[in-house]
Amino acid sequence: MEARVLPAAFATATVVWVLLLGLAPVAAAQGHASYIYGFAAMVYGACAFLCHQLPGRSFHLGSTQLPVCARCTGIYAGAAAAAILDTLVPRLPITPSRLTLLAAAFPTLVTVIDEWITGGVTSNWIRFAAGVPLGAGVAILVIASLCAVGVSSRAADVGSDQLN
Repeated sequence: MEARVLPAAFATATVVWVLLLGLAPVAAAQGHASYIYGFAAMVYGACAFLCHQLPGRSFHLGSTQLPVCARCTGIYAGAAAAAILDTLVPRLPITPSRLTLLAAAFPTLVTVIDEWITGGVTSNWIRFAAGVPLGAGVAILVIASLCAVGVSSRAADVGSDQLN
């Protein structure tokens, strides 16, 4: 298997997911009689397992709430952006690590700790912005893992060819 097939599939999946998050409120606004409403119900239902979906902490398209909160929206947008950049820009010689993930999570951790300590609610745009690096960091680690799987799979194929 080509080493870049899995990362490309991941990039496609992240972009499709972000598009679904944006299309679901549009579909939900069509009303219960519309068959498109069923699509929205599935997306909102799936997101209920991933996010608290609090209205005050979520963006809205018109009067319809997105299926995930602002922080989750930032995480998914960051993952999609990193995955897209990875497909467009030649791979840099960076070895992602747990430290990469910790650094990417730092802005989110700061906002969460601030909310716990002060009892206040950070604005949705700040929560979104704090989520973007976390999503990008996770995507970088996933892509690096997928590249390693592709390379080891290819090496195994080459090794089996040599045995024949």
